[in-house]
Amino acid sequence: MSIIDAHTHPVMFKRGLTRPEVDRLVKHGRTLGVRWMVGLGDVLLYGRNFTAEQIVEVNDDSAKVQAMYPDYFRFFCFLNPRLGEKAVMGEVERCVDKYGFIGIKLEICNNARDACMKPVMEAARRWKLVVLQHSWSQTNIRQRSFHTDPADTATLARRHPDVPIIMAHLTGCGVRGVLEVKELDNVTVDTSGGLADEGLLEYAVEHLGANRIIHGSDLPGRSIGVSIQRVLGSRLSVSEKERILFSNAARLLNLG
Repeated sequence: MSIIDAHTHPVMFKRGLTRPEVDRLVKHGRTLGVRWMVGLGDVLLYGRNFTAEQIVEVNDDSAKVQAMYPDYFRFFCFLNPRLGEKAVMGEVERCVDKYGFIGIKLEICNNARDACMKPVMEAARRWKLVVLQHSWSQTNIRQRSFHTDPADTATLARRHPDVPIIMAHLTGCGVRGVLEVKELDNVTVDTSGGLADEGLLEYAVEHLGANRIIHGSDLPGRSIGVSIQRVLGSRLSVSEKERILFSNAARLLNLG
């Protein structure tokens, strides 16, 4: 069964940029059946409030990895929405035109409900990109001023129903996260976010349908093998597992 890993960070704190490191990662992924690896950038390198220059540096590093294996990696354009419309639009245009990036990645620079998100979503609409929003339940973390709760991702999706959104981290969002986006057809959920909770993936399929869930590992913080087994070891049908591991992401991200 071919696999797409739709949530990875091949470069993290500047590690993973050299050819030997990239070679090892690709070999490891291919051994596990990963056909495509979607990279989201070195998004924690400079904390929460990246400058425009730091955003460019992260996206350029992503492009270096993609250029080594263009038949294996696809990257998203990392953004800091707080930098404003001109910076956001300019960087998305650069990443799409120069590097062929296929989506937008948002981390913890701000909350997804904030007004500064409007240019980001306009950029996604203009260049026909998917937006991956870092999401995590704030019941315990309590950092909601800059950390996006599943309810905030749902708010973003309601405001922009024509933009496809990936709500990251099924485990971090939990049952409540699934229910927050249940009625929002433009939201897909990725399976990353810590060790698997028994029955959570099956619950997500029950309420969202197997077509709205995609596989993601969140490497290097998580294991690709464990993330794959989260799906293969579930009580889902073979067809549902195949959709989650490959065909849903292939359709959403236009990956063959």
